[in-house]
Amino acid sequence: MVLIWMVQLIVYPGFIYYSEEALIQWHKKYTPRISFLVIPLMLGQLMLYGSLLQQEKTVYSISGFVLVLLVWLLTFTIFVPRHKAISAGEFSRNTLVELANLNWLRTAIWTALFLWNYLTASV
Repeated sequence: MVLIWMVQLIVYPGFIYYSEEALIQWHKKYTPRISFLVIPLMLGQLMLYGSLLQQEKTVYSISGFVLVLLVWLLTFTIFVPRHKAISAGEFSRNTLVELANLNWLRTAIWTALFLWNYLTASV
């Protein structure tokens, strides 16, 4: 959860401070580096909730799996295309603002999932 909050509060808002040329150059380095961290975490989360769902069909397992799938859907329909556009130099300042604003959806989902797990485990 720390990673999504860092991206939300530091990384994405920081994009608007780059010149177009500098952002394209940085973004081409940033995306493989962040992918190295994010892809294993997302795959692990998907496998964890998929495994939990196979073991038991409860409100918790179904809801958790659906939330994880929702994050994947948002990632590949909204965020991956925008990141590709940035790397290709096909973006505006509005694209960068949208990226940060829309990312609140993933931030909220991952935070809710974390809190739900924490509260469920504490009971």
